[in-house]
Amino acid sequence: MLVDPERSYDLIGDVHGCAHTVARLLEQLGYSRHGDVWRHPRRQVIFLGDIIDRGPRIREALHLVHAMVDAGQAHCIMGNHEFNALGWYTPAPSESGQAFVREHTPRYAMLLQHTFQQFEPYPQEWTDFLEWFMTLPLYLENERFRVVHACWDNAVISQLRERLVNGCVDPAFLRDAAFAQGFAAKALDRLLRGTDMPLPEGLTLTSAEGFTRSFFRTKFWEENPQTYGDIVFQPDGLPEKAARVPLSDSQKSKLFLYGPDDPLLFVGHYWRSGTPAPIRPNLACLDYSAVKYGKLVAYRLDEETRLDPAKFVWVDVER
Repeated sequence: MLVDPERSYDLIGDVHGCAHTVARLLEQLGYSRHGDVWRHPRRQVIFLGDIIDRGPRIREALHLVHAMVDAGQAHCIMGNHEFNALGWYTPAPSESGQAFVREHTPRYAMLLQHTFQQFEPYPQEWTDFLEWFMTLPLYLENERFRVVHACWDNAVISQLRERLVNGCVDPAFLRDAAFAQGFAAKALDRLLRGTDMPLPEGLTLTSAEGFTRSFFRTKFWEENPQTYGDIVFQPDGLPEKAARVPLSDSQKSKLFLYGPDDPLLFVGHYWRSGTPAPIRPNLACLDYSAVKYGKLVAYRLDEETRLDPAKFVWVDVER
């Protein structure tokens, strides 16, 4: 979906139900509230998805973001958590061998539980928001910059331009995502969750939320990686022994690269920490773990074609 290349935007990372923090950040960015809508005289917001789940005020956050989008004051793309919610309710084709596009496993139940609990007294509102999620594009782009929740893959997005209207999933595409080896599932996984690789030597990792993984998230911008440690990109690094394991030529050939000369790219998703800064002159992650008492981060984009470290703006999330 195209966005105006002449306009100035404030791009904001994963909200995850931190409604009060969003309001503080918008105020710091010079927006003011008029009725239910936060407005700026010259700028618009782009939210990078994952408005729901985990946080204390998911319903309020959705109303804030939806009101801005509806009033033409913001755009919002789909995150993996919005997709999970849609997939939870969408029956899978019988030949897929599963009941729903997102199976009702303990993992997905845990991820979605706070959203379900907070909307329990408001079932019609939740139904309306699920319909709205279907209108959220998977990506935004123009000749100067690109926005996607986790990873921009030109080959995948070229096919999506032909398959989807304005980059938005439709019911058939959503149902097709139940087939793990099909294009829909792989495309959604790449754009909404990024790239990954199996851990070496049968190693597994357990996240802070108790999920055990046999794979790890990988960088998609490393130009000459030599070891597992060169490509790991997640809050918890690999054990030192695993990090030193050399990558084979076959593994290197499968790694995806977003090139240094590609347009500016903004992503969320990755639970970063520390002081917000560019990953590379054309790449920024704006997810700094707000819901885990980190930072809710924005980047103030104007006409630049290379990222300016001074244009990151954030608020610390208070306990």
